[in-house]
Amino acid sequence: MVTGGASGIGQAIAIALARAGADLVLCSDHDDLDETADAATQVGRDVSRHVFDLGDAERLPHVVQQVLDAHRVDILVNAAGIIRRQPAMDFSEENWRQVLEVNLTAAFTLSRLAARAMVAHGRGKIINVASMLSFQGGQLVTSYSASKHGLVGLTKSFANECAPHNVQVNALAPGYITTRTTEALRADPVRGGQILSRVPAGRWGIPDDIGGPAVFLASTASDYVSGHVLAVDGGWLAS
Repeated sequence: MVTGGASGIGQAIAIALARAGADLVLCSDHDDLDETADAATQVGRDVSRHVFDLGDAERLPHVVQQVLDAHRVDILVNAAGIIRRQPAMDFSEENWRQVLEVNLTAAFTLSRLAARAMVAHGRGKIINVASMLSFQGGQLVTSYSASKHGLVGLTKSFANECAPHNVQVNALAPGYITTRTTEALRADPVRGGQILSRVPAGRWGIPDDIGGPAVFLASTASDYVSGHVLAVDGGWLAS
């Protein structure tokens, strides 16, 4: 079960999991999943699509439970995310609320419900997509940074309680990847240049760079990995 699988990192993770042998339950707030679904079916996997608003905190538990009742979910990937840019001292409550609800509250709701089923089955994997802004404050992205810091805390808390039941909960922290979220940074010759100059790998990451690490965290190869945040950043944090 992958949220945010229509494009970018979520799409790359979904396709990588399909190529590794997983059937997909794709969840999005828009019915724009053709490309991802086609890539999965081309490698012989089954795909189910579900369209609902991840930002609707009141209805979300009911909708997610319906999906879980219809499918046995062994792997949950919380990849959906939005970003709003505004100076911290002028940051609107609406921009704060929207980002926290999609990036953090939705991940909590899906993890809570999926973990119940996984514990009952005696195994499972939950993978949250964090960020470099899980470690740093960034600029003009107060709610995004707060949500990604919170997602790491949520990952570790769930991991502690789920590990005794053979359910591993971990997070991926992508570096600076060429997605819609980073368009503004890449278009800024000053800030974009500053970022690139700090990446030892010498390039921006691409969504496919996240697929392999996601497959690892979704597989039995990571059965003794719990509560970990795996940075996939070209060396950014080490520089």
